[in-house]
Amino acid sequence: MITVKTTYLGNLRTESIHLQSGTKIVTDAPTDNRGKGESFSPTDLLATSLGTCILTIMGIKAMDHHIDIEGTRLEITKIMANDPRRVFEVVMDFHFPDKNYSEEERQLIESVAGISPVPLSVHSELKQTVRFHW
Repeated sequence: MITVKTTYLGNLRTESIHLQSGTKIVTDAPTDNRGKGESFSPTDLLATSLGTCILTIMGIKAMDHHIDIEGTRLEITKIMANDPRRVFEVVMDFHFPDKNYSEEERQLIESVAGISPVPLSVHSELKQTVRFHW
């Protein structure tokens, strides 16, 4: 079953529709690669997918153990390489709200950072830097 339908709109822009929800995502090429940079680039989405997948799995683990991580913020930095042009590193800074988490709760949440589907699906040469701020 098809998950997403994408149309090339011209001028290095695409529109993707998630068929189950109808949600749309527009991508633009980045300004450093002949694009307008008016929306997420495909590599921005890759970095976003990596970070949000980890945060979602943390949310599942937290829910299973009755740990409240609502309000956790994630800052993602994408670092590109050339020759070939690719995402070299994704730095993810997880900022948890001040809720006096125990050491056991912190370890439970941190333990799932590398075992969610997207981190396990990307190429092993992609450097994934995960930092926790409690």
